[in-house]
Amino acid sequence: MVRNLAMLVGAAFVGVLAWALLWTIQGQISDPALPTAVDEFHLAPKELELESNGPFGKFDKRQLQRGLQVYKEVCSACHSLSLVAFRDLKQLGYNDAQVKKFAADWATKQPTFDEKSGDRAERPNVPSDHFPTVYYAGNGTPPDLSLITKARHEGPAYVHSLLTGYAEEPAALVTKFPDAKTPEGLFYNPYFANLNIAMPPPLTSEGQVQYLDGTKPTVDQMAKDVAAFLVWTAEPNLESRHAVGWPVVIFLLIFCFLAWGAYQNVWRDKKH
Repeated sequence: MVRNLAMLVGAAFVGVLAWALLWTIQGQISDPALPTAVDEFHLAPKELELESNGPFGKFDKRQLQRGLQVYKEVCSACHSLSLVAFRDLKQLGYNDAQVKKFAADWATKQPTFDEKSGDRAERPNVPSDHFPTVYYAGNGTPPDLSLITKARHEGPAYVHSLLTGYAEEPAALVTKFPDAKTPEGLFYNPYFANLNIAMPPPLTSEGQVQYLDGTKPTVDQMAKDVAAFLVWTAEPNLESRHAVGWPVVIFLLIFCFLAWGAYQNVWRDKKH
């Protein structure tokens, strides 16, 4: 009796779920959601070829140094890089003396606090310090860029596309979606999530950054270089991970082959 009752309750529960699912599907079919401006005008990031792409990828240190220069001269006024220490820049090809000078010359200093007097002050950066936190005085909260290429889908391509994607709002968008007109104080960018971004175009003209290695500083090149640099800040151990990964994969393949051979040998006289 109890078993039959349990089966009856279970069948009723399944029936209610099936009925709810049926009505949900029918509602979606009969009343589909209307397309929005984001649905029609948002663009996926453009493909970006970097030396670090792929399972055999390696960093181009000259490009990373250029990207650091773009970050320093363009991005650092608003965006922090708080998970990176100055001494980490040795991985980019700088020596100890260069890193020490770079840290000491950084515009934002390290805050200090005297517990006895309660006074706050500043001191020059040293190589062991992380990049100081940037306190933005304007509207909004610019994200920390340390892990931005990991935090965004297709991170490096997203950064490059966003920096080069500022444009005039299409007339077709305003005509079809009058309520989606870019508000005053925002900027149209089809690669941003809702098409309108508070950050003004950071890279505005060729030659905005004068590269020390003589590379032509076009807007596209500067965006590509800073994207490559932010790949490194998010994953500085990428090269060593790739170097270790392939031997591990090869070892596992050999181990699987040996295990299969041992299995065949041990159980060759047994019926399966």
